[in-house]
Amino acid sequence: MTSGLMNFLRACFQPRADGLVHTSSSDSGGRQDGLLWYKDTGQHVNGEFSMAVVQANNLLEDQSQIESGCLSLQDSGPYGTFIGIYDGHGGPETSRFINEHLFQNLKRFTSEHQSMSVEVIRKAFQATEEGFLSVVTRQWPTKPQIAAVGSCCLVGVICSGTLYVANLGDSRAVLGRLVRSTGEVLAIQLSAEHNVSIESVRQEMQSLHPDDSQIVVLKHNVWRVKGLIQISRSIGDVYLKKSEFNREPLYAKFRLREPFGKPILSADPAISVHDLQPDDQFIIFASDGLWEHLSNQGAVDIVQNHPRNGIARRLVKTALQEAAKKREMRYSDLKKIDRGVRRHFHDDISVAVVFLDSNLVSRASSVKSPNISVKGGGISLPTKTTPT
Repeated sequence: MTSGLMNFLRACFQPRADGLVHTSSSDSGGRQDGLLWYKDTGQHVNGEFSMAVVQANNLLEDQSQIESGCLSLQDSGPYGTFIGIYDGHGGPETSRFINEHLFQNLKRFTSEHQSMSVEVIRKAFQATEEGFLSVVTRQWPTKPQIAAVGSCCLVGVICSGTLYVANLGDSRAVLGRLVRSTGEVLAIQLSAEHNVSIESVRQEMQSLHPDDSQIVVLKHNVWRVKGLIQISRSIGDVYLKKSEFNREPLYAKFRLREPFGKPILSADPAISVHDLQPDDQFIIFASDGLWEHLSNQGAVDIVQNHPRNGIARRLVKTALQEAAKKREMRYSDLKKIDRGVRRHFHDDISVAVVFLDSNLVSRASSVKSPNISVKGGGISLPTKTTPT
């Protein structure tokens, strides 16, 4: 990056002295340091965890949470741990809605079924999608652009020695598994991604929409569904699911020329089930902002080779260092760039590292444990004044 541009950015967009750069405790036990929120360590039913979020957008579009303890509305359980990473796009409304409602929906269906299952998780996703559709329907007359807001949704549930991973979009869950013969910890990707940059996802879209030759198009060297969006599954994005929301007064850039009958995007999550083994050490859950800069094995190596305390923050910092390197700038200079402008250098990044204590993982889900709730934070300030 040229020194002139860097000086301009430094002069115009460095964090102000009005509270953007400080360290303080929050209700969820996390701490804020400029655009970085973190909770270096915490205890969940099955072991320890670490969380971190760095903001790039003017309004944080990523949301994240760890809920541990009772997974139903009854005290009888089951007990376990819920992890959620919600990477929003077009605005923060959908990811915030998921953060407020998905876990509550899961608890409701767990209570009805009296156990954790793939069906319970699928119903919780469906209820969350329907809930957000109700919000869009209600707000459409006064806030039509909410129809073009959506979110990826990655969820992990640990219960009775089983890990469920459910995903919409391109966030990712990666397991670190010890190979006893070599002492190495191997990275195993647990989530299926729904981004049309992946050939198999393009083929899936083409098979689902055989009469539409333009269902996936290459635009500015990037594959996009209808030339608009890279992901094929999400919560929200109602303008590509119901044609009655793909019309004026929605912005012209979101409107399709031809009406569509069946939904273009899906809210049906890919769900996988894994019986956790004693050699399963930890799971990294993160939005694609992390994976743009770190490989699966690279991230696992960092977690394995450093102290647990603050490990999510270390992953975020490593990703930011890589982002700075790609732009030929110093990490220290990148950190001085304020939210909004920062989005030109990297995305919002949310990371949760969940460590697995095999003695705790294998115990019965009926063993009671205290409820813990942590939600990833961000900067909440009035709209910025024009930089001087």
